[in-house]
Amino acid sequence: MSHLNDTTEHAGYAYYGSGLPNLAPPSSEAPKPPKRGRAVAALGFSSAVDNSESGLTKTFFPLIAAAFGLGYTQLGILSAIPMFARMIFGPVWAIAADRFGRKRILVLVTGVWGIWTVACGFAPNFSALVVLFAIAAIGTVASEPVLNGMLPDLFKQSERGKAYGLVRGIGGGVGIVIGPAIGLFGNDPEGWRYALWTMGAISILSGVMIMMWVPKPAVKSVSVTDDPESGTFRFRDIGQLFRIPTIWMIVIMLPFITSLILLSFYSQFLVDVRGLGVPEAALVMAVFSLGSMFSAFLGGMLGDLATKRFGYKGRIILMQAYLVCFAGTIFVATQIDTSSRAFIYASTFVMGLVFSIGFSGCVLPIVSTVVPKKLGASAFAFLFSFVQGGITAVLSINIGVIADAFGDLQVTFLWFCVVPYLINAVIWCGFYLCYPRDAARQAERERREAEALAARAAGDGESEQPVGV
Repeated sequence: MSHLNDTTEHAGYAYYGSGLPNLAPPSSEAPKPPKRGRAVAALGFSSAVDNSESGLTKTFFPLIAAAFGLGYTQLGILSAIPMFARMIFGPVWAIAADRFGRKRILVLVTGVWGIWTVACGFAPNFSALVVLFAIAAIGTVASEPVLNGMLPDLFKQSERGKAYGLVRGIGGGVGIVIGPAIGLFGNDPEGWRYALWTMGAISILSGVMIMMWVPKPAVKSVSVTDDPESGTFRFRDIGQLFRIPTIWMIVIMLPFITSLILLSFYSQFLVDVRGLGVPEAALVMAVFSLGSMFSAFLGGMLGDLATKRFGYKGRIILMQAYLVCFAGTIFVATQIDTSSRAFIYASTFVMGLVFSIGFSGCVLPIVSTVVPKKLGASAFAFLFSFVQGGITAVLSINIGVIADAFGDLQVTFLWFCVVPYLINAVIWCGFYLCYPRDAARQAERERREAEALAARAAGDGESEQPVGV
C-alpha cells in the first residue's frame, strides 16, 4: 500500500502535491478525562481476555482433536466461529453500546458473559462444544468495536496512534502471562476443560475491573448541528462511509490481511510440524505475545513519527514496509525446516515484534483520520467486525479443508499468509491517491466546524451580557 512528489511543510507536517491546501491534522487538544490510565489498563486487559477466550480452542485443539477424533477442518470451523460472530454481532453490540452505554455493555460481554466459556468446559461432544463456543463467542467479539469507539473520547487525535498501540500492547502483555499459565493444563488429556473453566473466571474478573476503573464516556459532538447521535453506530451511516475513497481502499485490502488465519493454525503447526507439546506450544505463543506487546507500542510510535516526518503519506509508507517485513517473518518462521528450539522461539518472537505495527500505527489511525467523528463507531464496526470478520471466517473454514487435503500446514501458510501480504504491499500504493486528500478534507471540515462552534459560543456569550455593557 511509491513515488514521493515534492513537498511543502505546514505546522510540522509535510503535505504532498495533490492540488489541495497544505493542511496539518487538527490537534483536538481537549482536556484529558480523569483516571484514563486505569481505564486504558482495564480496557487492554479486557481485550486480552476476550482474545484469549477465542484462542483457547486453537491452543488446546490437539487435546480436543484427540478427545473427539477431529482434523484441520474442525479446527477451521472453531476458528471461523468467532469471526462469524464478529461479523454478525459486532455491529449489534455497537448499537447496544450506543443505546445502553458502552461501559454497561463491556461489563456484560466481558464479565457476565464469561459464564458461557465456563460452560464450554462441560461439553460432552464436539457438536455441543460448537454450540456453546458459538454462544460464548457472541460476547467475546463485542469488546473490539465498543473499545475502539471509546478511545477517541479518552485521547486527543494526535495521541490516538499511541492510544491504540497502548491498548494492544497491554493486551499482549497480559497474554504473556495468561498463555503459559493456562497452557500448563495441556499436560492433562482433559486439560482443555480446565483451561476453559479458568478463562471463564478470568473473564468475569475483567468485567469487575471495567466496572470499577472505566469512567462512563460522554459522547462528544463535533458537528455544528450538535447531532445527539454523533459517535453512535447507525446502519444508514454505511452509505456515507463509501463516499470516502480511503474506505473503499480499506475494504479492498482487508482480504489480504491473513494474520488472523496464521494465528488460528499456528499452535497446531507448532505441535504437528515442529513437534512441540501443547504446554510448550502455549509458551511459544506467549513469546509471540511478548513480541506483539512491543510491536503495538512500536507501531503507534512509528505511525505518529511517520506522520510528523512525511505528512499524511507517512502512515502509507510505514504500512508498506510493515507488509513486506511481516511476510518475510512469516516465511522464516514457517517455511524453514528445523527442530531447533532457539530458532522456533526467536523466529516467533520476531514475527510477533512486527505483527501489530500495521494496525496500531497505520490502519486504525488512518480510519479515525478520514472518517467524521459522528461516523467513527459505524466505520470501526463495519470494517473490522463485519467485513474483516466475514472474510476471515470464510477463509478459515476453507483453509482448514485445504490443509486437510494437503496434509501440510507449511504449504498452506506459504500461499495463504506470505503471498497475500506481499500482494497487499502493492495494493497499498492506491492509498497515495486518496488518503492524503481525504485526510485533508476531514481536517478542513473539523477546522470549519470548530470555528463555527467558537463563533456561536461567542455570540451566545454576547447575548447574555447586560444591556449597556
